[in-house]
Parts: sequence; C-alpha cells; structure tokens
Amino acid sequence: MNHSFDALILGGGAAGLMCAIEAGKRGRRVAVLEHTDRLGKKILISGGGRCNFTNLHCQPENFLSSNSHFAKSALARYTPADFIALVEKHGIPYHEKTLGQLFCDRSARDILGMLEAECEHAGVSIFLNTEIKEVERSTDFVARTTNAEFRAPALVVATGGLSVPKIGATSFGYDLARQFGLAIREPWPGLVPLVLNAEDCSHYRDLAGVSADVIASCDGRQFREKMLITHRGLSGPAILQISSYWNERRKKPQPILIDLAPGVDVTSAFRDAETPRNMSALRAELRKVLPHRFADRWLDEHAPTSWTNHGLADWEKQIHAWPVTPAGTEGYEKAEVTAGGVDTDELSAKTMECRKIPGLFFIGEVVDVTGHLGGFNFQWAWASGAAAGRAL
Repeated sequence: MNHSFDALILGGGAAGLMCAIEAGKRGRRVAVLEHTDRLGKKILISGGGRCNFTNLHCQPENFLSSNSHFAKSALARYTPADFIALVEKHGIPYHEKTLGQLFCDRSARDILGMLEAECEHAGVSIFLNTEIKEVERSTDFVARTTNAEFRAPALVVATGGLSVPKIGATSFGYDLARQFGLAIREPWPGLVPLVLNAEDCSHYRDLAGVSADVIASCDGRQFREKMLITHRGLSGPAILQISSYWNERRKKPQPILIDLAPGVDVTSAFRDAETPRNMSALRAELRKVLPHRFADRWLDEHAPTSWTNHGLADWEKQIHAWPVTPAGTEGYEKAEVTAGGVDTDELSAKTMECRKIPGLFFIGEVVDVTGHLGGFNFQWAWASGAAAGRAL
C-alpha cells in the first residue's frame, strides 16, 4: 500500500504532534507515523500523570547543549505563553506548583486530548502501530513498513531519545541520523537518580526516604532543591538536575559536591566560649539543619579532626562541600530525558532542517538540547516542533 503526503513525521510524541499541528494549519498534508499503539505515551506518564507541560520562567540558560545558543531562536518564537494560550483555548484547568512549573489540575490526558483534537482539526493523518523498517531518499523520502510505503518531500524525525524504554523508546532517530551522515553527540541518561559507590551506599541506604534541602554542584552548575536518599543512592530534584551535568562516560568522572547546610554556619555557636565543644553539641547543631537520622549518620562518618577553631573550620567546609563520586546512574530506565543527540551544528536553529540534506528535520529530544527539570523539556518539544512545522 502506497501513501503520499507533503510531510512525514516519525514519532507521535510532544514534538511530533506540535510539528504536525503547525504544518497542518498551513495546509500541508501531514502523516504522523507512530510505532507504538498510542500517541504521547511519555506525555501521559509525565509529572506523575499530571504533565508538567511548561515553565513560566523558561530561558535558554535552562538547557544543556554543546551549542548554548542553538535553542534561543525556537524558544523565542514559541514561548510558554503560546502554549498556555492553547491550553486555555481548550479549557484545561492547570496550576503553578513551584518555580514556574505548570501542571494539569486533572490529568495529562487533557494535554494529549488537546493535541489530538488540534491534529484532527488541522487534517493530520495518524498511523499507529507503524514500525518503519527502512528510510531512503530518492527524489522524495520513502519510509517503508512491512506492508506499506509512505512518501513525502519532507521527513521530520521526532522519535525521542533512549529514556524510558518500557514505553517504546529506541535508538531509531540516532540510527537514522547516522544513516544520513549526521554527527551525533554521544547520548547519556539525563535527569536520572544516581547510584552511590558500595562504601557510601552501605553507610546511607537504610536512610531511604529521608530528604533534605541541599545545593548540588557539578561541572560549573549548581541547583538548590530537595535531595532524597534511596536504597541504591541519591535522587530528588537537586540530584536529578545535576545528573545531566555528570557524565559517567568521562575518563575520570568528577565528584558531585553537595552543600548539606545551604546558607547556615553550623559551627557558629562554638565561637561562644560558653558552648561546649563536643560531639553531642555538634550533633544538636547539625540536627537543626538536617533530618535527625541523616545528621547523626553523616556526623558519625565525618567527625571533626579536632575541636580547635581550625578543626571546626575544616569540618564546616566539609558540610558545605560533601564530595560524592557516584558509581553510575539508574540508567535510561529511570532517566526522564536523554542528553546528547543529533549535533546542533547539523541543523538550522530557525527551522530544525538539516543543513546538508534539504527536507530532513530533527526535533525534540533526539536533538542535543536537554532541558532542566520542571517543564523545560516539554517547552523545547513545543518550540522545536513549531519551528519545523512552520517551515514545512
């Protein structure tokens, strides 16, 4: 069976659907080819099922890429306000949680339903359970399945990254980029819990479920949010954020520094001559900052070398820069996004079209642009999808 369209979009996730809507609104005959049995699976599981669909404070600085300027154009031309207007047009109730993060009041199904309705209104054709076996380019791009052939002068790759393979994530987009001779920035799991080395894990794993407000730093970036101790290591927003900047594939992964007492001078009380200098007094001060069990355990492992002013000053430095060298991450199974991807030098920042191959576009997570936690990756999906859709 042969099908002919103006544009083929591989992948029915956030970026692919936005691209289809924008192209369809411009009168283009668009097909979305999705290899699983339904659209937007990652949308549905995001934000605990409530979909953190954008962030009010979205800036280019909220993204990690080998080219820090690449995302600016698309983000400026499709903003959080543009997506919020679409949400409000469909009467979807939403709320701001913290730090500009917007969530659905009811369910992520509202966002997917909105995108499906917009696709229908724009005349977009949707093909589910459509696994592409090969793609080639003659005069047109040709995408073949076991029993069908799809042709179009434009092909948009919106296949996502490697994160959450249980809902269908594959390396297809990267493989296709390589097939067409495009450079790839080696992918790695982003926004992912970290696994502690055996020694640290033995010290802290029985504290699983304990959390604390910290500053996590690595590779020149820092984030102040909650850290959560798990059975295997560390998680929570601060750790997920910094994990995108910690790459275990480096020859020598650098440690993550954790400030366990942000803005607090824990040993200040000991400058008063009346305060006894001993473990019970220090434990009492640390318990004012950290959950008691964590304070006690950390102090057991990091007792001051002496009770002199110098010894306490050294200990104070430690509490604000606890070096943790993870053994690794929880991998793509637990990663919210994939960092790395199609090299931005291969693409037009305005349209997402390949510089070498006219008519071939890459959008969303498959590109080497990775947002921070908090709705930024969805905003990149909407913005890059809209940029390509308006160029088709």
